[in-house]
Amino acid sequence: MTRQPPDTDGPSRSLPAVGRHVLTADGGLRDLRAADHLLRTLAAELALRDDVFGCTHLVRGDRPRVAVSLALGSAAEADGVRTRLAAEGYDLADGTPDAVGRAVLFPGADRLRGTLTVGQVLEVSAVERVTVLGASGQPVPTQLLLTRDHVRPQWEDGVLTLTAMPAVGGVLVPFEVPEPTPCCADH
Repeated sequence: MTRQPPDTDGPSRSLPAVGRHVLTADGGLRDLRAADHLLRTLAAELALRDDVFGCTHLVRGDRPRVAVSLALGSAAEADGVRTRLAAEGYDLADGTPDAVGRAVLFPGADRLRGTLTVGQVLEVSAVERVTVLGASGQPVPTQLLLTRDHVRPQWEDGVLTLTAMPAVGGVLVPFEVPEPTPCCADH
């Protein structure tokens, strides 16, 4: 299901860099869990606003790792994050390393707990589309989604999209599981 864009002249919620200060930090993190933790820690310790987007980005190459990006609403927030991460030895750059970011922090993320309908997910958060693996269409707004308190949508073509999959009992669950088996994490 895709939400219709708002009828405003303001920036689209699907473009987190518009009107924002975007900063990427690469500290050589090796897994998503550590990157998620870093983003949540920064949000809490620096009291970042609820409209911040914080994403993870897989950096491939001879040293595979996970970088994080933050789309912040003000220069003051960006300066605070930049100062904190520079002091900890992170490599910093403006902008994002790619357009695919996996969102950890986004408006309404804290409301995506328990079981919600697809319509509620779209209504209370910045998630703009829900897709289902193996399905040709999109789920109806009344379809139940068991969040497992772990919702990680990704930017796809400028739209924050949550990929879900069918689960027992006719409900959907987010494709990404909260505690992944690390069997292939280092390959």
